[in-house]
Amino acid sequence: MAFAAVVFDMDGVLVESEHLWEENWTAYAARHGVEWSPEDTAACQGKSAPEWAAYLAEACGVPEGAAEAEKAVVDGLVAAVAEGRAPLLEGAAAMVRDAAARVPVALASSAARPVIDAALSAHGLADAFTATVSSAEVARGKPSPDVYQEAAARLGRTGAECLGVEDSSNGIRAAAAAGLTVIAVPNPAYPPKPDALELAAEVADGAVAARGLLLARLDGERETEGARR
Repeated sequence: MAFAAVVFDMDGVLVESEHLWEENWTAYAARHGVEWSPEDTAACQGKSAPEWAAYLAEACGVPEGAAEAEKAVVDGLVAAVAEGRAPLLEGAAAMVRDAAARVPVALASSAARPVIDAALSAHGLADAFTATVSSAEVARGKPSPDVYQEAAARLGRTGAECLGVEDSSNGIRAAAAAGLTVIAVPNPAYPPKPDALELAAEVADGAVAARGLLLARLDGERETEGARR
């Protein structure tokens, strides 16, 4: 089919930032005398800011402190972006700009709005996106489809008319549930679960390979080099 739009995730797809979320969750927990585990990170990945903040505050024994936890972590992320600690992944800028030259593109991210704006501004990509949506701006975070449905709607499209590019289990699940055709770019440090990968139409080894698959689909072809399936 001909695709009319593309919706990208941000953390782990465009910028190398997944570790910064874990770093800040861990630091916040440590300040409350709590050890943050890889299982805690996995539980929070893909959640909206209000959702992971509630989880973090509960884990730290201060369930009433979700707003403070969210601010601390988001401020930490924004500072890390300003310090240059969230670089663009290789090939990500070309992937976005080449897609945007063909169809409208949107962002559907679990990051809070200040982090989205800081990252896109830092890397000069804000102008490439017709719409950007934080999962904090919809009812439910990933793996629920809300953020992808909203991103597609802001482009005037349905999910079925869009390609999605995702790296995480919950992100892939969210995009697929919204009806998008998903190109998965597995994050080697936080690999998606096999059942989530099964929902992807293509699996690419990095943004450079994902760009080729994405443009082939937008141009009405199907490229398999660099992908599984």
